[in-house]
Amino acid sequence: MTRLDPIRGGEPALVLSEFPVTRRWPARHPDRLQLYSFPTPNGRKVAIALEELGLPYEAHRVSLSDADVKSPEFLSLNPNNKIPAIIDPNGPDGRPLGLFESGAILIYLAEKTGRLLGTTRAQRYEVLQWLMFQMGGVGPMFGQLGYFYKYAGSEIADPRPRDRYIAEARRLLDVLETALEGRDWIAGDYSIADIAIAPWLKGLEYYGALDAVGWAERPNVVAYLDRFLARPAVQRALDIPHATDAAA
Repeated sequence: MTRLDPIRGGEPALVLSEFPVTRRWPARHPDRLQLYSFPTPNGRKVAIALEELGLPYEAHRVSLSDADVKSPEFLSLNPNNKIPAIIDPNGPDGRPLGLFESGAILIYLAEKTGRLLGTTRAQRYEVLQWLMFQMGGVGPMFGQLGYFYKYAGSEIADPRPRDRYIAEARRLLDVLETALEGRDWIAGDYSIADIAIAPWLKGLEYYGALDAVGWAERPNVVAYLDRFLARPAVQRALDIPHATDAAA
């Protein structure tokens, strides 16, 4: 995905146009990392990481409608038709890199900058274990809770699906409540694990499910989310991409 630019004396030129997704969402700043996303919990993770790390990027608003996420252009970058996804024009070995799955993107950005992934091997694995806790537990279970509590699933008369995910959300919150005892952040220092977990905690308010999951009963978790939301980078990122960003 690179070619030599004779004007720059043979340096690699960044050819984002070779990625089909850029035909629908053109890059105005092809030298910057390109973010294709929407402000959901998963989408916010990557925007927050980019703001925390200070990496130059260009945000493209990809709605959750089939017209966007199932378009041939977006599927060429993420065949799983989910946001977020990125293209880094300055990827490994000087070549552009397209990447999907929010957890993989967080790890990539942390490794690219040498930040938010611990400073020792032991700390790195502690961060990764909590990142996997979010990817395998908090995200899927809270997402199902939202479906059965707020969205179409709430119309189902049978209470068992809703009760199952309420109970599982409570259990996961209990895990976090215990782990946060005496800690400001889930793996010791602030990390991509916090960036992964906290947006899903905020999502419980959007679902209108705070009382159902006993939010106020977990003071460590409540204080943790408050600390997270108070960070300037987080505040900047919560509504990225904006409605007016890059691609309509």
